[in-house]
Amino acid sequence: MTEKVRSFLELLRKKEYRKNRIENDTDLTDEINGSSPELCDTLILERMLDGEIPVILEGDIFGFNRRQKNLPYYYDSTGKKIADGPGNVTPNYARVISSGFDTLLEEIDKYEKINTDSPFFYEAMRRSVNASLKIAEDYRRKAERVGNTRLAEALDRVPHKGAESFYEACVFFKFIVYTLRCSHATHLTLGRFDQYMLPFYEADLKKGVSREELLETLELFFISLNLDSDTYFGLQQGDNGQSMVLGGFDKDGNYNFNDLSKLCMEASEELSLIDPKINIRVGRGTPDHIYELGTRLTKQGLGFPQYLNDDVIIPYMLSLGYSEADAYNYAVAACWEPISPNNGYDFPNIKCFPFPEVINTAIRTYLCEVSDFEELMEKVALCIKERADTIVGHFITNGHPEASRKHNMYLSLFIDGCLEKGRDMTRGGAKYNNFGMLGAGVSNAADALAAVKKLVFDDKVITPDTLFAALDANYEGYENIRALLLSAPKMGNNDDYVDSIAARIMNITADNFHGRPNGFFGGVWRSGTGSAQTYIKYSKKLKATADGRHDYEPFACSFSPAISTRTKGPLSVLQSFTKADLSRMCDGGPLTIELHDTVFRNSEGEKKVAQLVKAFVMLGGHELQLNSINRDILLDAKAHPEEHQNLIVRVWGWSGYFCELDPEFQDHIISRTEYTV
Repeated sequence: MTEKVRSFLELLRKKEYRKNRIENDTDLTDEINGSSPELCDTLILERMLDGEIPVILEGDIFGFNRRQKNLPYYYDSTGKKIADGPGNVTPNYARVISSGFDTLLEEIDKYEKINTDSPFFYEAMRRSVNASLKIAEDYRRKAERVGNTRLAEALDRVPHKGAESFYEACVFFKFIVYTLRCSHATHLTLGRFDQYMLPFYEADLKKGVSREELLETLELFFISLNLDSDTYFGLQQGDNGQSMVLGGFDKDGNYNFNDLSKLCMEASEELSLIDPKINIRVGRGTPDHIYELGTRLTKQGLGFPQYLNDDVIIPYMLSLGYSEADAYNYAVAACWEPISPNNGYDFPNIKCFPFPEVINTAIRTYLCEVSDFEELMEKVALCIKERADTIVGHFITNGHPEASRKHNMYLSLFIDGCLEKGRDMTRGGAKYNNFGMLGAGVSNAADALAAVKKLVFDDKVITPDTLFAALDANYEGYENIRALLLSAPKMGNNDDYVDSIAARIMNITADNFHGRPNGFFGGVWRSGTGSAQTYIKYSKKLKATADGRHDYEPFACSFSPAISTRTKGPLSVLQSFTKADLSRMCDGGPLTIELHDTVFRNSEGEKKVAQLVKAFVMLGGHELQLNSINRDILLDAKAHPEEHQNLIVRVWGWSGYFCELDPEFQDHIISRTEYTV
């Protein structure tokens, strides 16, 4: 780490720069409700940028930092406050960074003459670009005044023209993120950064720029991405969408992990910051040293990299109608849902399918009237279908919940097809418009069914009436019943008895969602095993269940064993959670495993973790994330947060600062099983 990087990192960690932000409260309701809907986010952007004054921090070679803490907002015709807009997409950074904003303005003029029925659309785009160019010029002048020659010279070229160096490309990127975030765009991902930024990186190497200089530039850039992330829309600072995908196979079987990919890993390891979050695309042909590089990041306690298995995800994308080129080019949304970068407006987490609730309904409704477990499973299938039909029907009737009230012409400029069609990304301008279904608590649901199968049908030691009485009492006075339920087979122990049930309910769910039309510009449904925050949110609505879970106890986070389950070890967990055919349940939802930090005490432990990841891939798992934690440290951090301000953990699909989490999320992480491999 160079002195420049060390100094800039210290500035970030001290957070003193945040004191210079102003608290603003800008209500644009009257202005926006009297304007064309296409201009809503343009007005937001213009007003926001009008209130911005260039902020160039000491040692900052990128600029474009927020002065105002809050974005303007408005109330729509129903009285709902609109403080954020569409997002969770990967803009086409490469196209714009390579060509520049002057070219965008020329293209706006060109297509406005062709699509004469969309005047407000192109007006909004033009005004957004011009407002953004104005703040860029303000920054150029400020950089000149303060003697920041490097930034001033870069802004002589970008964003008007395309970047010609890696540094200019990074400045352009920061400018795009800054202005898009000012327009209400949310959860913007970085996509396949190592692929589209590679030409600029290689051009610099040919010019004689050293790898060490490029690493310094990259590390300063990574730090700059963290400066304003606390102001972004999300649960907290880490929940902001700044995910980066590295590596991946092409259609010819080549593994595209390049020197820039490695540089990103080195920068992330050295800085130990929550952004950007690293995802690595892997597969059967991935070399072992890639897993070893990833393990070194996990060792830092960052909660990433997350591993994405191309062998499962690419066929999944193809089965949903993504083109071959787009399937092989997939990135991930803010957390883990595979999306098509550059041209998609998928809504990957539009709804949650709470497996424990649906299975509990089937058990409580039908257990007394069925004669065997197979008949119960028929009723389970019926309940899953009924819930799926209700969800799908709701959206067919009511449409997209965001598109009906949110536009963003500026963001649409970065989504291929919108400019040419004269249509906003939320109105059919994007190529893909699919809906993603999260699937919370698969293990809890499978465990509950396995317990019923064993104790009610196979061993006949519990009657339905006794089970229901125990559930109604939250097991008070029925501790022996709960002990029996907890002793039944549980996911995570490589037991076909329960693992096969999990596979069945996931297959039934996929039958009812995968590829089903969603009624939104030709889009379809996708199903997955992710929970996001619903493992807390939905559990608060559900009383005791037949897996031994108490009233309102949290579900398992995404695709992992229930928090009450004691497993044989991480390998048995991998085996349990890779048995099902996940090729239709890939809307995100990684297997999540906590490893005690002592696992990484020596190189032998690191190699074991790397081989564990490889085993997951070889077994056919779809996504994996590892947390390096220490329960004693977490407990101390909860008791003495002032002493652990930089402690990072993986929450669900993002990494955040432990001490900023709500207590219920902290407690869930503390309660998860720590493995020693």
